[in-house]
Amino acid sequence: MDSEDWVSGSVSLKVQGFPFEMQMTVPAKPVKPQRMLPILQQMSNSFVDVSVQAAEAEGMKISCKAGCGACCRQPVPISEVEIYQLADLVESMPEPRRSVIKRRFADGVAHFKKVGWFDKVNRQPEENKDLPEDEAIRKGLEVIMEYFKEGIPCPFLENEACSIHPDRPVACREYLVTSPSENCKAPSAETIRVLPLLIKPSRTVREFAATRRLASAGLLTMIRALELAEEVPEEFPERTGQEWMGEFFGRLTESEIPEKAAEPAVSV
Repeated sequence: MDSEDWVSGSVSLKVQGFPFEMQMTVPAKPVKPQRMLPILQQMSNSFVDVSVQAAEAEGMKISCKAGCGACCRQPVPISEVEIYQLADLVESMPEPRRSVIKRRFADGVAHFKKVGWFDKVNRQPEENKDLPEDEAIRKGLEVIMEYFKEGIPCPFLENEACSIHPDRPVACREYLVTSPSENCKAPSAETIRVLPLLIKPSRTVREFAATRRLASAGLLTMIRALELAEEVPEEFPERTGQEWMGEFFGRLTESEIPEKAAEPAVSV
């Protein structure tokens, strides 16, 4: 887009007493929601950075570092928009890398279908609906751990590092731990301390622009991204960047954005 096709503005939020002042530039013309993901990803990075600062101020230390891919064997929850973004990302890769990545996705899906994990996780809401909340959470975590114990790495994991780090899902950006890194090899509720986030954009991103056309798939996990994108072609509407961000912040704060923040000034 040309420079005149963008608008800039600021959004001010206060979460648990912490102020967030964000400057952003968004497309002025109608675009698909995938075009907004880089903006949402950067916003997530900012929220995580503030949460890290708050944790470090209380004496905690982030133990995650490059080359530690233990957490990259979890079932990463992603949004409908991220499914199509990842599918497009893979399609843009040169051969033979594209075919290698596609094969990893296909092998992963085949494995978890064979062991019945997708069916098991999608039965959780119904099976646990009458249980006390703590018991339902415990059972849900047990199913998550079953995925982890299968040892299937993320298709993008190479040399224990993320090969698409700038484009990784928002949920991946939010997952940091303050417990000893050696505990990640056999995680449990007792041994892992996840960084407490002041705000979790991934929850809102999963609702952002959702059409519900993938609802029958149940929980949307990254390992199924290519499969679902192929089965259900993308049909997102186009809206201006201001309209998309209005929807996002409306969901994030569960209220309307102040008029001043919802109408960014035209950038120069």
